[in-house]
Order: sequence, then structure tokens, then C-alpha cells
Amino acid sequence: MDLAGALRAIAESYGYGGVFLVSLVGSLVPFLPVPYLFVVVLLSKTLDPLLLGLVSGAGGALGKLTSYALGRTGYRLLAEPKRRQMDALRELLGRYGDLAVFLFALTPLPDDVYYIPAGMIKMPLWRFMLANTAGKVVLAVFVAYTGGIYLDVLETALGNTLGVLVGIAALSVITVLVLRTDWEKVLIHLRSGGVREVVRNLDEILGLRRR
Repeated sequence: MDLAGALRAIAESYGYGGVFLVSLVGSLVPFLPVPYLFVVVLLSKTLDPLLLGLVSGAGGALGKLTSYALGRTGYRLLAEPKRRQMDALRELLGRYGDLAVFLFALTPLPDDVYYIPAGMIKMPLWRFMLANTAGKVVLAVFVAYTGGIYLDVLETALGNTLGVLVGIAALSVITVLVLRTDWEKVLIHLRSGGVREVVRNLDEILGLRRR
């Protein structure tokens, strides 16, 4: 039995509980392309679409705690100067960090690209889970109601090895930029002259300016 068949068997055998379990397990491992929304599509005509989407979204969101935890672990391993930089970045993002989590959760693509950095800046867990769950539920409910129309897009996005590799590469680049950027200087320039001042001093902010 292939992966899709195994997922379908679990979901059909245990109903909503099976859908929750498949969605949870399918989200646990960062960048692992487990198409758990496939079962939402398959069961959308036999189970209530709204409840199906709510259950799947909740399971998918809970599974993403592993990505958040990876980021928090990375924060603890940073030296004190870098921790201050992450704290400054958290201050910069403010409430918009929640919006980013929500938007990434809305896509079937690897959202770990943002979720791991979200953990690194110590975004409060309750805010992360609220935005994450909202996005996952909206996505899953949409999939449940659109059914087969969404199937081709879903399989392409989650079953494409190239897409996974691109996601990992993007995370690597983002992590390097996040750690290299002097976020305290970003705050200073932003407060003194706005975005234009930040852009004018990017070389200093990224540590490229020679002293």
C-alpha cells in the first residue's frame, strides 16, 4: 500500500479522529512532504466539510509545534549578543509576526521556512498557535469544500521533491540573513529616519561596511 492509500485507510477507519491523527503526523516532521490534506479531499463527500476542515486544521497546526520548538532550541544555543539581536527582531515584527504565521499556514507549501525563525525570535507560543491554527483551519475548510478541484494543486505542491529542496534552501538563506543582520541597528535607523534610513545603511546593518 502506498502512502496515500495508508493515509486514506487510517482516516476512513477512524473518521474524524483518523483525520486529526493523519493531519498531526503529517505535520510533525519539518519539510517532510506528507500530503495529509489528501484525506480531506477524499473524505469531503462522506463527512461534514466544515467539521472535517476544523479537525484537520487543528491536527495540522498542532504538528507544527515541532518546527516552532526547533527554533526555540536554536535561540537557547545562541550566544548572548545574538539573543539580543533576536529580541530586537521580535520587537520589530510586533503584531505583524502573527500575520506572517497566518499567511504561511494558508499555503500547502513548506511553512517551516517561517515557523522555525518564529521560534528563534521567541514569538509567544499562544500567539503562534492562534495564528497557525487559524490559517490551517481556513486552508483545510477550503480544501474540504472544493474537494477534487484542489487535488491536482495539492499533490503538486506537497509531492514535489524539488519544492521541498527549495524550501530547505530558502530556510537556510533566511536563517543566515536573520543571524547576520544587526537588528538593534535596524531599530536605531528605523526610529531615526524610517525605512529609507534602514536601506541607506544596509551595509552597516549586514556587517559589510569596513571600519
